[in-house]
Parts: sequence; C-alpha cells; structure tokens
Amino acid sequence: MAVEGGMKCVKFLLYVLLLAFCACAVGLIAVGVGAQLVLSQTIIQGATPGSLLPVVIIAVGVFLFLVAFVGCCGACKENYCLMITFAIFLSLIMLVEVAAAIAGYVFRDKVMSEFNNNFRQQMENYPKNNHTASILDRMQKDFKCCGAANYTDWEKIPSMSKNRVPDSCCVNVTVGCGINFTEKQIHKEGCVEKIGGWLRKNVLVVAAAALGIAFVEVLGIVFACCLVKSIRSGYEVM
Repeated sequence: MAVEGGMKCVKFLLYVLLLAFCACAVGLIAVGVGAQLVLSQTIIQGATPGSLLPVVIIAVGVFLFLVAFVGCCGACKENYCLMITFAIFLSLIMLVEVAAAIAGYVFRDKVMSEFNNNFRQQMENYPKNNHTASILDRMQKDFKCCGAANYTDWEKIPSMSKNRVPDSCCVNVTVGCGINFTEKQIHKEGCVEKIGGWLRKNVLVVAAAALGIAFVEVLGIVFACCLVKSIRSGYEVM
C-alpha cells in the first residue's frame, strides 16, 4: 500500500537525504584514499592509530554507500524490512563515527608522539636512504621547517657535520645551501610542531563537516522511522 498525505513529503525528503548520504560516502572514500596515499609516502610505519584512520574512513564510506542503497530500495518499494535495516545500520554508522571521534581525541597526543619518534628515527636514515631523504626533504620544503624540534637536531645525525643541514631547510633552496649555513638562511622551526599546528588548524573544519554529516544522518533516521510507521500502518489496514 502506497504512503499518502504527509508521508509522501517525508518520502521525497528521504530521497534527498539518501542522495546526500551517497555524496558523503563518496567524499569519505575519497578522503580516506587520499589520506592513505599521503601516509604511504610519509615516515609513519606499522599499524598505529594514525595509519589505521584512513582504513576506518574508507570502510565507513563504503558502508554508508551500501546503507544508502538499501534505504533507496526500501523507500522505492516501501518495504518495511529494508527500511528497518536502513534505520538500524544508519544508527550503527553514527555510533562508529562517535567512537572514531572519541578515539581521535584520546589518541591525538599519541599520534603526535609516534610522528615525533618516527621523524627522528628516519632522520638517522637520511644519509643512507634516498626514499627517506626525498620524503623528509618534501616535508621540510612544504612546511618550511627543519629537523624534528628545530634545526639543531641535524647535528646529532651521524655523517652530518655540525655546520650542515639538508638543502631543503634553506629559505631559498639551492644545491649546497645547507653547508656552512647561517641562521638567516634556513628555517629554524621544527617540523613536528609545524605540522601539528597545521593539523590543529584543520581539525575545526573536519569537526564541522562531521557535525553536518551527523545532523543529516539523524534526519535520515527520523524520516526512515516515520516511513516505517506509515508502512506498518498500511499493512495493519490491509
């Protein structure tokens, strides 16, 4: 039995929300893949909270897309079971997102600590490994930083002389500019704090986006429950 009256409007709004869910799902997958590609080229190694985050984001995106598909089928066919499944799975996604947000807050210091330790460890491999050297050089150029805490960290690296830093530390990067440098010629701030500051600035944008997605999901659950109630009433009338 087809829904009538105000439920037609609810059904239409649910379709709009389902399109929004699909867009959010594609966005999450894209963000997760992008983050994974970035992490695969950075110095963070192993199964750490930071390295697992892109996998979680991709998984949530794929699951959200599948849930949106189930919701679309349920709304189109006005199927009671599919709409119940949609509402339950959407609620589970919200719980996962809340858990991920809490985990991100709890592990924020640990992630930065891991990043600091890995950065210092890979600094020691800088003279030995060209791949590591290219990664560190790119980070120092992009964030205009030098070393972990500051440029003096490079003095502790074997085979790096006291008056030498990588050329990527220079304000104006040229071949050999890091040899016998002066402080005016290089970036003196450390990369760990610089990158941490960049993350703190962007976390507000991520939080705002997460709140927006959560609000849409709440509306989706409410509309789905309303439609389920209407479908059930139709069954009882029949």
